[in-house]
Amino acid sequence: MKRMLAISDIHGDLDKFERLLELVEYDSDRDQLLLLGDFVDRGPHSKAVLDKVIHLKNEGAIALIGNHEKMMIDAFQGDPMNLKRWYYNGGIKTLQNYGYEIEKDDAEYWYTTDEMPEPIQMNEAIRTHIEILKTFLYYYETDTHIFVHAGVHPNTPVASTEPHTLVWIREEFHKGYKGEKTIVFGHTPTTYLHESSDVYFGDNHIIGIDGGCAYGGRLNCLNVGTSQVFYVE
Repeated sequence: MKRMLAISDIHGDLDKFERLLELVEYDSDRDQLLLLGDFVDRGPHSKAVLDKVIHLKNEGAIALIGNHEKMMIDAFQGDPMNLKRWYYNGGIKTLQNYGYEIEKDDAEYWYTTDEMPEPIQMNEAIRTHIEILKTFLYYYETDTHIFVHAGVHPNTPVASTEPHTLVWIREEFHKGYKGEKTIVFGHTPTTYLHESSDVYFGDNHIIGIDGGCAYGGRLNCLNVGTSQVFYVE
């Protein structure tokens, strides 16, 4: 039986991602890799991480959309508020990876100002990645588990849940989920769940794996079948 290995919230940290794959001795012929979103923003190498994720997906990995990929897609759909939201959530560094020059490149500025950014056009490099991101799943389900970026709605079947919920939900899911299937998720750093960057195993069949890589913490990998945790710092 293949190992099922879950990783989430890489956030542009190519070095940690590559070291973690080496640590777990990932083999696409032997393992099923599940990448639970938030590949971009905040870290230094978002474009390179996406290149790596796309390569791994082509070899058989399952890659899911996170809220940061959703913001990246939405930023080019004409609403300046979507672009502004991406700017102050780490999108400026990602755009710089794709060759953009952002005049006001301070995320805090865009968070605090009423000013709206000027629209930007997709260059070919980012267009290619966005078109591929649009093909990524919002969740992946097995007989025993659901893999998703942020979580599921406690009272709504996952197949009927709005994509926005699947990539943004937090406390309502953490405290309210009572389903039989185990939910493996990222999005919320585990320090908020149990004051540790280690993987969070909740009493209500939820497993949080975001070790806070974007904030200098761990990048975790969960062997789903054995609950063994690998990590790099």
